[in-house]
Order: sequence, then structure tokens, then C-alpha cells
Amino acid sequence: MSIQQIRNATVTVEYGGQKFLIDPMFSKKGEFDPFLPAERNDRNPIVELPISVEEILDGVDAVIITHTHEDHFDQAAKEQLPKDIKMFMQDEEDAELAKKLGFTNIEVMQEEVGINFNGVELTEVDGRHGHGETAKLMGNVMGVVFQHPDEETLYLAGDTVWYEKVQENIDTYKPEVIILNGGENKFLEGGPLIMGKEDIYEVYMAAPEATIIVSHMEAVNHWGLSREGLKNFIKEKGIKSNVLVPDDGESYEF
Repeated sequence: MSIQQIRNATVTVEYGGQKFLIDPMFSKKGEFDPFLPAERNDRNPIVELPISVEEILDGVDAVIITHTHEDHFDQAAKEQLPKDIKMFMQDEEDAELAKKLGFTNIEVMQEEVGINFNGVELTEVDGRHGHGETAKLMGNVMGVVFQHPDEETLYLAGDTVWYEKVQENIDTYKPEVIILNGGENKFLEGGPLIMGKEDIYEVYMAAPEATIIVSHMEAVNHWGLSREGLKNFIKEKGIKSNVLVPDDGESYEF
């Protein structure tokens, strides 16, 4: 397994002989509006891609879109992804959007039902994009569990906060590698939309033997937790060897 942090929630995962592109956001720096109201009003994305779109797409077998918010499936990706590329989406509503854009090879996932894609078992699991009323407003999101006889189990949590279902997913699938979206993104009201440092620590406590990779950091205007802040926190907790905080473009192999 090889995992490359691209930018924001965009990562590539080479797993079981297949290359997956997760949540493509291809826009150039400043190409779309900020998410407001937030502490910063910079146009998004606030940083450039570390590599070209051509490099990102090289060898990709399938795209997984956990949900269709702009920072996970932006206009640039809608225009630049091949229209016949294999695409996994969480529900019929998201799939219908993609179909209207001209995509022709879409498969809708079902929660807790595995899909075999060229030998890789992909299973949709639930997530919660915030707390209370905010989570309802943010809409449905999914995570995905990757399994293969020759690979360690990977849990891609997606845009979720820590809550009981994340604990259940860890207990059920026992992942050895976990990708978290951990930038504690938030608006001025309503609380965090994705994990912050305490949530990440809860995941560590639930899976102390797993390697945790923290994505979705410092790329869109409403981020709330910096890489430096998270690194200081995990150092204080003594879990530096368990929790990895990649720079954009950085890769890991397992």
C-alpha cells in the first residue's frame, strides 16, 4: 500500500494493485470563493497543488468521492477527470449530479455492503460531518474501508468528527492504517465540521496499534488546526510514531 497526500482531502491510494484517487480538488490557488462565515476570507484553495493534475491522474484506476462539497469535488475536477473513469459515490443524489456532468461509469455504494473492484474489497461506512444541526445542514458523507488479502486494512474516515460510529467502524474492521480528515475546519458558529486534535486522540485510543495519517489540513480558508499545532499535540501525548502529519505531496508505504 502506498498513500500520497496531495492537498486538502485529495489523496491517492495504491492498494492491491489498484490506484485510487480520493476526493479530487484540482483548482489553482484562489480559484473559488471562501467558505463563510469563517475567521479567514481567503479565496480557495489557499495553496497550490504540489504536483500537476497529469501526475495525479497517471495510472488511476478509480475515483472515490466521499461527498460532493466543493473542496472534495470541485469544478476543475469535474472538467478534468476523464468522463469514463470508474467512480464510486455514496448515494443516488451524488451519482445523479455526476451523471449530469457527463460521467458514465458510476457505481453507488451501500453502507456496510462490500464491492469487489479488481480484487480490492471496498466497503462504505458512515460518517458525521459536524455536530447537531450543523451535521444535518452539511449533509451525508461516507468513509470507505479497503481490504485485500495481501494488504493491511485501510480505513478512510472522510469528513467526520469523532462519534460512536467511528468507534464501531474501528471495532468492526480493525484497520491497521487510518486516514483522518483532521483540520478542525469550522465556521464562526456551530462547532468543528471534521476532526480536531482531541478527536484524533480518541481515534488513537480506539486503535493504538494503527498508523494514523492526518489529511485535510491548511488548504481551505476555514481550517482551524494547523500542522504545527497538531504535531505539538501528538508530541505532548507521546504518539508521534502512531500519528503522521504529511506535507502536501508527501508519500508513505506500508
